[in-house]
Parts: sequence; C-alpha cells; structure tokens
Amino acid sequence: MASFPPDRFDNVPADLSRVGAHRAPARRGRGWIAFAWAALATGVLVFGGLFGISRFLDIDLGLGLAPVAETPTPTPTPTPTMDAVTDPSAIDPARGFTITVLNGTNEVGLQNTIGDQLAAAGWPIGTRANAQAADVVDETIVYYRIPEDEGIARGLVAALGVGDVRLVPPETFPGADITIVLGADDEQPVAEG
Repeated sequence: MASFPPDRFDNVPADLSRVGAHRAPARRGRGWIAFAWAALATGVLVFGGLFGISRFLDIDLGLGLAPVAETPTPTPTPTPTMDAVTDPSAIDPARGFTITVLNGTNEVGLQNTIGDQLAAAGWPIGTRANAQAADVVDETIVYYRIPEDEGIARGLVAALGVGDVRLVPPETFPGADITIVLGADDEQPVAEG
C-alpha cells in the first residue's frame, strides 16, 4: 500500500470523536413527511383493495365510486287458483281422503265443535287435536299437501267462512291430506251444506 507524508488533515484533535463521513444535521419535520407518505400509501392500498373486492364479488361496499349494477327482481306471476270444491261428496271415497282439525286458539274444544260441524256437512274429518304452537294462531289456515287438493282446501275455507289456503310439503302434516289450523279469527259458525 502506498504511504503518503503526513499533512494537516491527519492531525485530528483528541476531543473530536467523529470518524468517517460528516453529514449536516437532519432537517426538522423530516420524520413526519415519511409518516405522511406511508399513511397515504396505506390508504391507497386499502381503498384499492376494497374497490377490487367490491367489483370482484359484485357487492356495494358504499364506496360511492361506481354503482353496482342492480339485478332486477322478477315480478311474480300470479298462479291460477282452483275453483272451490264445496260439495264433500265430490271427493272420491276410494282415495281414503282425511282432514285433520287443529285448535290454535285458547277456546277449549273448538276443534271438536268445528270438526263436528264439518263432519255433519259431509266432510271426511279424521283427527281433532290442539295445535302444538305455544302462542295463539291469529289466522285460520287450511294446509294442503298436493296441488290437486287446492280446490278442496278452498271449499273448506268457504265452509268455515274464514281463513286462507297454503300448499305445504307432505312431511309438514303427515297424518292427513288436509290440515285445518283454527285461528283466533274463527268466530263464525260453519256454513251448512
């Protein structure tokens, strides 16, 4: 290695402890500038990620940039209803058709009263019992299990003078073809005939 003669720069005072490159003191507020850039980058990444997710999943996260295309809800088409079968003798006796009457009210024995009136009118009444609902049922509903029985269910609503009909899966009321759940609206006597 080459050796140079000593000069004035080789004489470093003993109280000077710095070694190496000498830098000027850092400017004030320089740490805040770095923090601001980091916060801006974080915000851009988070916002961009949310925007990308909302586009990918086709959901609206309320970012307000580009509205998600709304899927039009189809207008339900009214289903045709069957005419009410008001004559119980029109029911094929070989079918073994049965009707269950359940009392969904606080009136004791209403299932027997209504069941007796319907049986007297010729309807094939089977089981009569209290409904298992803990609360009082507000509306009388005639449940039927197969679509072909809708006319009979409508005939029973006409005979009761109150209620509505609903198609239910066969396992909902397995004991009968039609189940009448009497509600608090059943205050009218059953129509004869």
